[in-house]
Amino acid sequence: MVRIAPILALLSAVVFLVAPAQGSKSSSRACGSTQYSYAGIQSNEAAHGIRATIAPLAAPVVPDGHVGGWIGVGGVQAGPRGTAEWLQTGYASLAPESTIYLYYEVAVPGKAPTYHEIRANVQPGEKHDLAVLEVHRHNSWWRVWVDGRPVTRPIHLPGSHRNWYPQATAENWNGNAGSCNSYAYRFSNVRLARQSGGVWKSLKDRQLFEDPGYQVVQTSRIPSNFVATST
Repeated sequence: MVRIAPILALLSAVVFLVAPAQGSKSSSRACGSTQYSYAGIQSNEAAHGIRATIAPLAAPVVPDGHVGGWIGVGGVQAGPRGTAEWLQTGYASLAPESTIYLYYEVAVPGKAPTYHEIRANVQPGEKHDLAVLEVHRHNSWWRVWVDGRPVTRPIHLPGSHRNWYPQATAENWNGNAGSCNSYAYRFSNVRLARQSGGVWKSLKDRQLFEDPGYQVVQTSRIPSNFVATST
């Protein structure tokens, strides 16, 4: 079960942050019956970063909670002594709006996770090349990149060097109301960083997860090209 991240005031409303996936299937058979549901992939090998071109294919429908499509590293127990530690970037939409935001989020051990809006009003079909990458020759320091440019300063994530298995996924948070929100995100050319600073290779060896109500649809024979969508 994914632990809910701390709440944040955003756009004059209180919303829950996008939380990292855990790569496990839900035991429930009903869409929206668990707080968090996922459709995506996780690398079976540790890497120095992850990169992908992501596009929302349609405006999401979010009566409660939120939806998101993102790439990232870390997780709710990935930090030192099982602490929450992660870095992710992608798209998020927050109830009751259908607005699509480009964002990044960081969780540092001992501090509440923080959500940072990069851009509002992303349009369906609009695509961006996103990356979460360890800084060259600086172990456990990371940055978020959008369309080839860094959008963060280096962020220190203790103990992360050579330890994390990147994820590319979409998620639904049911808003504690059982909502089965709808979305569709296209992930293209998902790649892993062989070393800090880059040197990219296609993601091939992966773990797939699809919770009730959501699925991964392959768009080619290449495992790194897929659509994560509500059913």
